[in-house]
Amino acid sequence: MSLFPDAEAFQRLVDGTARGVMPTLARAALAGLAIPYAGVVGCRNAAYDHGLLPATCGPIPVVSVGNLTLGGTGKTPLVAWLARTLEARGLRPAIVSRGYGAARGERSDEAAELGILLPAVAHVADRDRVAGVRTAAAAGAEVAVLDDGFQHRRLARDLDIVAVDATDPCGGGRIFPRGLLREPLGGLARAQAVVLTRSTAVDARRRAEIRGMLDRTCRGGLPGVWIEATHRPLRLRAAAMPPQPLDRLAGTRVAAFAGIGNPAAFRATLTQAGADLVGFRAFPDHHRYTEDDLAAIRRWAAAAGADLIVTTLKDLVKVRADHPDAPPILALEIALEVLPGSDLTGLDALLEPVIARALAARPSRPPDAAIAPRSAAAARAECA
Repeated sequence: MSLFPDAEAFQRLVDGTARGVMPTLARAALAGLAIPYAGVVGCRNAAYDHGLLPATCGPIPVVSVGNLTLGGTGKTPLVAWLARTLEARGLRPAIVSRGYGAARGERSDEAAELGILLPAVAHVADRDRVAGVRTAAAAGAEVAVLDDGFQHRRLARDLDIVAVDATDPCGGGRIFPRGLLREPLGGLARAQAVVLTRSTAVDARRRAEIRGMLDRTCRGGLPGVWIEATHRPLRLRAAAMPPQPLDRLAGTRVAAFAGIGNPAAFRATLTQAGADLVGFRAFPDHHRYTEDDLAAIRRWAAAAGADLIVTTLKDLVKVRADHPDAPPILALEIALEVLPGSDLTGLDALLEPVIARALAARPSRPPDAAIAPRSAAAARAECA
C-alpha cells in the first residue's frame, strides 16, 4: 500500500471512482500484475493443502486472526477481544505478529496500540512467526494469538478466525494489486469462524446478503461459526493526560487525521460519535509522522478552527502530542462489541480444544519445547 499516495487514493483507483486516462491505464497495468500474483498465491495454497509444503506445529496452541483483504478490517480490536476472552478462561495468552513497518528494535504500530489496550499481555514481534511462537512459549505463554496470520501457512494453527469488513467484504472483488484481495474469497473455507466487523454500518438484510454471497463463493464451505460485531467508540486517550470521556466529542469542532488501512471508517465513527468534523486528512497506512507533518497538522487544524485534534490509537503512539500552543491531540479508543444473535456458543466450542490443549500442557511442557515440522494436514490434526 505504501506505493500509493494513501489508502483512500488506492481505493478510488481500484474501485473505478478515479476517472480519466491515467487511472484507466493504471488499472490495466495493475490487472496485468495481478495475474502472476494470483498464480503464485494459488500454487502456494495448493502446495500446503496437499502436503507438499510442511506446516509447523508449535509447543503451545495457536489461534490465528486474519483477513482476506489489504487495509483495515478492524482486526486489532478483534485480537484484543480474543486475548481478553482467553484470559477470562484462565490462560496466559501472548500476541505474536510479524511486526510490519517497525524499525529494528522498535514495536510495530499495532504492537504499540495493543500494548496500551492489553498492558499485561506479552507481544512478540518476529518475521519468523514459528520462532515468535517459540519465544512466547519460552516466556510462559500458554496460547499464542497470531495477529494477521491467515496467509502465514508455515505455522500450523489450532483455530483460524477471519475478519470480514461489512463495508467492503470483497475487497473490490479483485486480487491485489488490481484490487484489495490477498487471495481469492474461496480461501475463506480454510477458516473455522468468521467475524463480520463494522456490522452496524449496514442493515441486517445486507449482512445476510454478505453471508450468502460468501457461502456461494466457498461452494457451501463457509465456516459454520458466524459472528457479527461492531466497533464501539469507548473513550478518548491522550499521551500526557488521563483518558477522556467520549462525550467530549459531542458538538466539538474536531480536525482528524489517520494513517490506517480504512480511514473512511474512522471518519464515519467520529461523525457517529457526535463530533463536528471540520477537517479530515488521510495519510498512507503505517505512516511515520515527522515533526514537519505534525506542525502542518497543527496549522491546518488551527486554520479550520478546531478545538480538538483526533486520531486513531495506532497513530497516537507515533506522534508527539504535547504542544502547549495547539489543540490537544487525542485518540479514539475502539472496542469490539459482539451483536446479539451471533454464534458465541459455536465459538466457545471451537475454543474448547484450544483451552484443553493449553491446560493439558501446563504441568509438563518444558519452556523451550522443540518445534517439529509436519505436513499441513498432520500439523492441524496434531494441534487439534
